Amino acid sequence: MTIRHLEIFTAVADTGGMSAAAKKMHISQPTVSQAVAEMERYYGVKLFERLSQKIYLTKEGELMLSFSRHILDSFVQMEKAVECAAKKSSLRIGCSVSVGTCLINDILDEAKERMPECEISVLVANSSDIEQAILNNEVDLGIVEGILRSRDLVITPVCEDELVVVCGKDHELAQKEKVTLDMLEGQDYISRESGSTERNQIEKIFEDRGIYLKRTFCSMNTEAIKNAVIRGRGIAVFSKRIVENEQKAGDIVILPLEELPVTRYINMAIHKNKYISPGINMIKEILEVQEN
Repeated sequence: MTIRHLEIFTAVADTGGMSAAAKKMHISQPTVSQAVAEMERYYGVKLFERLSQKIYLTKEGELMLSFSRHILDSFVQMEKAVECAAKKSSLRIGCSVSVGTCLINDILDEAKERMPECEISVLVANSSDIEQAILNNEVDLGIVEGILRSRDLVITPVCEDELVVVCGKDHELAQKEKVTLDMLEGQDYISRESGSTERNQIEKIFEDRGIYLKRTFCSMNTEAIKNAVIRGRGIAVFSKRIVENEQKAGDIVILPLEELPVTRYINMAIHKNKYISPGINMIKEILEVQEN
């Protein structure tokens, strides 16, 4: 059965006849008769009684009509809702913690100016979680730093980012004019959670150079790590963008590690089969401006 069958059946019930229903729907009477006959065959019941050139709903027909009206009303409401939704665009952005801390609000401000009707939601998580969210279609695009592994993603570098090793102003390394990797050996280390790009990249370098750090504090919360650094709990690794304000205030010191330049790209990532909506194009344009 189709919506068209229900429309014809309901029109017959409302008008009280095949001819009247055909006239109302601007179709032929045989078309109306055929639709009603198909429904009766399909359900194995009589929907109308034909008495003295008039038709009357049977008990089964009355039952069918109650459901038919409800289904047709729901169908109309669905069409209105979808039509309304089509006029309102939406965009789901996933971003890594560094991007969520430093860049996303500027991006959202610009997006609001360009497409004020677009409803944008943001998920902030570590890079590996955002990668999975893109693959699961939980977000439309990701803005993350570092390496994404899946071959199902289209990755576009949008701007550079620098990783730095930091400590609090009262830390023993804070006043050093030059810090070597060997001087980090055995230091208390405040780290990001597993899956964080910052943690993986820097720790790989430490591991390759045989540098051992004592992980004494682990958190996925950027502010918690900053506060621990400021209170002298140990050294940490951050995107330089994230600690700019604390550095200017003198609360956090970027260690002058000439041996450890780590520059990575912030990337925009989408699924290779993703429809490129106007919203996705808009974010791409905004990020290209950020790069320049």
